[in-house]
Amino acid sequence: MNVTFIGGGNMAAAMIGGLLQKGWPANAIRVVEIDDAARTRLARELRIRTYAAADAEATAADSIVLAVKPQQMREAARALRPAIRSQLVITIAAGIRCQDLSRWLGGYTRIVRVMPNTPALVLAGISGLYAMPALAAADRTLAETIMSAVGATLWLEREAQIDAITAVSGSGPAYVFYFIEALQQAAADLGFNTADARRLALETFAGAVRLAQTSGEEPATLRARVTSKGGTTERALGVMDEQALKNIVIRAVRAAAERSHELGEELGGD
Repeated sequence: MNVTFIGGGNMAAAMIGGLLQKGWPANAIRVVEIDDAARTRLARELRIRTYAAADAEATAADSIVLAVKPQQMREAARALRPAIRSQLVITIAAGIRCQDLSRWLGGYTRIVRVMPNTPALVLAGISGLYAMPALAAADRTLAETIMSAVGATLWLEREAQIDAITAVSGSGPAYVFYFIEALQQAAADLGFNTADARRLALETFAGAVRLAQTSGEEPATLRARVTSKGGTTERALGVMDEQALKNIVIRAVRAAAERSHELGEELGGD
């Protein structure tokens, strides 16, 4: 299967690296990238074919991954429209709805919309996928194969769920980094040097996540086991509860979902 990426930014490079690691032949991957320096770097580092424009040779693929910025999608799609024949089109641009992309491509419907997240850069991401109605099973399999090269995948029944995926896992790494940042600062305030404070925060977070992944128990159960009556953890969690931290996180994620919906409205015009 040949795949062409329109746009050669960080996410595209991560996906290509993942595909290569999974055994995808380098000669089956192409990238269209208008920036000369970026195009040269991709060709040198990944040893794949690169193009300055989406011409007939560049787009002669089984699947085309649109990896441009959301603000550039309308222009990119309209430029791609003459080259669309029967390729599966995968879009990873935030906020771009299938109906709008389909319209820009002249009514084309062989489309899968995907919301990946930045841990894909280390092949540890999770992507939400939504397929336009009546998409063939083989196309769904191809889309999943491409996205699973950089992490886990989750199929969605309704496109509106993409807004929730964006808020939870798309923006989610930033929430995690925010908490790590706070824990690291707390460690520094308690007297640890920068390197040790960073190590304590990262290893604590990584270990807790690993435990949650492997135990099969709910986070609330694991939290309760660490929280002894009258102990240090109970005191710390009491402060968080006083500040309604859990509710703040929930409200923040809802706000992100609302913004994702707004972006779809803003970016989807003619």
